Amino acid sequence: MHTKGIKPTINTRRPHQFSKHFTMTLHKSLALFSSLSFASCSQQIDSPKTAPLPAGVEQTHTGLKSKVLRPGIGGTTPNSLNTVTAHYTGMTLDGKVFDSSYPRGKPSEFPLDQVIAGWTEGLQLMSKGEKRRFWIPAKLAYGKNPGGGKPGGDLIFDVELIDFRQ
Repeated sequence: MHTKGIKPTINTRRPHQFSKHFTMTLHKSLALFSSLSFASCSQQIDSPKTAPLPAGVEQTHTGLKSKVLRPGIGGTTPNSLNTVTAHYTGMTLDGKVFDSSYPRGKPSEFPLDQVIAGWTEGLQLMSKGEKRRFWIPAKLAYGKNPGGGKPGGDLIFDVELIDFRQ
């Protein structure tokens, strides 16, 4: 059956040619679809690593992100063997506060080599008087599922460095 103005594309006298053409077209389409799907998935997986950072946010080679909320007085910065005096608030990514020194009315003191790796690394970027927000990946915090009442996953800390000493 033919419709006026439309020519048949299948040679009914040679059906094996249609079958061969259809099979080749199908294989090419599947290969293209597979490559596009894989590229799309890997783009989605890699996008947090490659996404541009918001204005003012810095990222270290370990994945620690931070933004200066209030500049400090400049000068020297603590090292990993110093004890720091700081006010802080720790939050989960949904904003739930799990710890804070502010309600206690007194800043906390910590030896920098005895805290989570994100703090050890991050506070060495700060000068006295500086307030900074840190986005700490789970691998630099307590891990994904630490147990013992510690929060798991990526964490946010607002830290105000008051002082540091040997």
